[in-house]
Amino acid sequence: MGKNLSIATISLLLVLASANASQVFDVKSYGAKPNADITQALTKAWKAACAVAGSKVVISAGAYKLGLVTLQGPCKGAIKFNLQGTLQAPSDVASFKGKDGWVIFESIDSLTVSGGGVFDGKGQLAWEKNDCNKDKNCNVLPINIRFNSITNSIVQDITSKDSKFFHINLLECKKLQFQHVTITAPADSPNTDGIHMGRSSQITITNANIGTGDDCISIGDGNQDVSANQVTCGPGHGISIGSLGKYKNEQPVSGIRVTSATLSNTKNGVRIKTWPSSPPGVASDIHFEDIVMKNVGNPIIIDQNYCPNNQCLNESPSKVKISNVSFKKIRGTSSTKEAVKLICSKSVPCQQVVLSDIDLAYKGGGGSTTSSCANVKPAVSGKQNPPACTNKL
Repeated sequence: MGKNLSIATISLLLVLASANASQVFDVKSYGAKPNADITQALTKAWKAACAVAGSKVVISAGAYKLGLVTLQGPCKGAIKFNLQGTLQAPSDVASFKGKDGWVIFESIDSLTVSGGGVFDGKGQLAWEKNDCNKDKNCNVLPINIRFNSITNSIVQDITSKDSKFFHINLLECKKLQFQHVTITAPADSPNTDGIHMGRSSQITITNANIGTGDDCISIGDGNQDVSANQVTCGPGHGISIGSLGKYKNEQPVSGIRVTSATLSNTKNGVRIKTWPSSPPGVASDIHFEDIVMKNVGNPIIIDQNYCPNNQCLNESPSKVKISNVSFKKIRGTSSTKEAVKLICSKSVPCQQVVLSDIDLAYKGGGGSTTSSCANVKPAVSGKQNPPACTNKL
């Protein structure tokens, strides 16, 4: 009897401890109502939850208006942000007062963002005013979700919709996972990169569905140990390393792996891009494997003369050193006759570039696909359609 009571008591204590470990902070308890602005309610709920270890902030089903908000750590312990409804950003860019983010998670360890909800950036009016494709000194527009200095965390089962600028931005994050994330914006929405990252490490992206008006995934300087697996991309500009070399003192990029991806109707496929007249830099240990292209422009591309809309001085070659790069098991259809383009810098030619089992057919009429190479001698194995370096520039 005493033994049974002891077991029952222990079980009760465990249940109570478990309940206490997942305290729920529902924004409705702080005054949030559907179809109304919940900025203050969310801020209060987050502050209260952050002070308790093992807490959860909940935004239940429904549509809610939300202004600029920074969800700041460090917190007492692990914290969950559970979005079941739809958050709607202000349509007017002026309401952000020049800030470059809408929902900002900052300085948090052990964060979980989940719930199946939607971050709706309401970007339509902002896209009309976006001139960043013409003016490199354009006004900064707010990113839907910023993760600044986030560690040991996971983002899963959420949707980012119609961001005014980039959808998701990582800065100085470590051990951050993305799973079952959906990102969507029209093909003509400018600068709406899906996931952009800078100076982050041990980042994984799995089972993501991304369709935007720019790169589905863009990997900037200082990123180490990044993997993207089972990503569906399109529309958009493809999956890109870079652009690199635009600024001084950029940090090296290495340990990038993109596998089992499908790209459909994108302007580019998998690419590495660096600016001419750049400061010295390094991009190495970059691998693309098992990629399906469906009517994709420039399916495989290294472009060390990247200079969109003549926004740069093209006076000298790029000084970003590219090495140990592989393109393996890449197949499907190209919307451009030139399916493989490896244009490296004459200042620092690419080294250890591998092309293996490439099979890209031209979707248009007028013959088969071609390839071009400059300042690179790739190692070739397996099937090569098109033959490697048919045009040497």
